[in-house]
Amino acid sequence: MTINKWLKYASNLLKQNKILTHQLESVILLSFVLKKPKSWIYGFNETKINFKQFKILQNFLKRRIQGEPIAYLLGFCEFWSLKIYVSPFVLIPRKDTEVLINVVFKKINNNVKKILDLGTGSGAIALAIASKYKFLKITAIDISKRIINLAKYNAKALYIHNINFFVSNWFNNLRNNKFDIIISNPPYISNYEYYQLKKELKFEPIKSLISLNNGLSDLIYIIRKSIYYLNNNGWLILEHGYKQGYILKKIFKINNFKNISQFYDIQKHHRVICGQKFKKN
Repeated sequence: MTINKWLKYASNLLKQNKILTHQLESVILLSFVLKKPKSWIYGFNETKINFKQFKILQNFLKRRIQGEPIAYLLGFCEFWSLKIYVSPFVLIPRKDTEVLINVVFKKINNNVKKILDLGTGSGAIALAIASKYKFLKITAIDISKRIINLAKYNAKALYIHNINFFVSNWFNNLRNNKFDIIISNPPYISNYEYYQLKKELKFEPIKSLISLNNGLSDLIYIIRKSIYYLNNNGWLILEHGYKQGYILKKIFKINNFKNISQFYDIQKHHRVICGQKFKKN
């Protein structure tokens, strides 16, 4: 089978299974298996695919039709123009999280030296920040060694050296360290929401998605504890669910944060909230 014929076949098959980006994904899969750039795929579309390549492609199509994200098939995705390696035990970085990074960039000035990334996963957020601000000292933590090892691998692959990765269950292993900015994209989906979205999310790690108390448990915990790990005038910046902005603003106020701001995602939903710690007189 030629490249051209396979692309038509794969695109139609993905389309029949309601995958909206069927044409693009067909090219991405073929480019990955053939180890050729997309431009080559289009330029040499009468080239024949050998049997081994065809079998690999068929397996990818089968898994994609079952709903497995293309990032897990390839083992990587692009985030903030960085190639980020992923695996099924970390979340795939999403476009919405770029809102959080933009807010962080607005808060970075000459007084900011240390940043904490809680629940770093693949390391995508910390890596995006570190790639631009090489003078910052970034600490990135997550709950398991294999997650941290993946984040370290991404940092090494990107030649980024200003991040200290280590295992910690939220703040437990941080001792008395204090930071100028604390950021997190914690679990914030409720059990009800998860079962509504189960088909889309079933391949991603459930512990990184679901939080108790209607998705608020981890967010509230981070807000309450962050005050002890922030320097005076430091910022806490959190990604959250689109229905949680109103109540989180209240919780920020209850915990004595000031200058509270909220930011929208591309769907015009509240997606990020930040607040500043002030020294008490």
